[in-house]
Amino acid sequence: MSICIQHFKTLYGELILGEFDGKLCLCDWRYRKMRQAIDDRIQEALQAPFDFKQTDLIIETQRQLAEYFQKQRINFELPLLLIGTPFQKSVWNELLKIPYGKTETYMGLSQKLSNIKAIRAVAVANGANAISIIVPCHRVIGSNGELVGYAGGVDVKQKLLRLENSANYAEQLKLFD
Repeated sequence: MSICIQHFKTLYGELILGEFDGKLCLCDWRYRKMRQAIDDRIQEALQAPFDFKQTDLIIETQRQLAEYFQKQRINFELPLLLIGTPFQKSVWNELLKIPYGKTETYMGLSQKLSNIKAIRAVAVANGANAISIIVPCHRVIGSNGELVGYAGGVDVKQKLLRLENSANYAEQLKLFD
């Protein structure tokens, strides 16, 4: 078996989409700093190489992402395969609970995981997320309201939050205009 992948260009940047065994395991920014580490982790965990191949799930993922970017979709309906440590998966599952248009802090995520001292570990797990946008790591901000780190770049994070019209973050975004 292989991990079927395709590149997907958007107005926000280029993504790599990947499917393995009928589940989406990759939706990540093509030109991110941790690209090789993320790819290696996925291929090693699945014991499968990447293969440029179109699949029905990748086509459906592209369709749903296009709807999201056009403000026609707020929830994704895709089968996901989260590949990481149990702690990383717990963080990513919490990310899935952050509603469209809302933000959460790293401290808030740590509290929801019942470990307020895990702020840095939560931030590292957030950065290791391989299913960007769909597992909405862009909705996590610093406790002081700052935009901090994002695999697609802080400018893309700002654009995604603006796209979602984040009610909690509208005032802070004005500082970047």
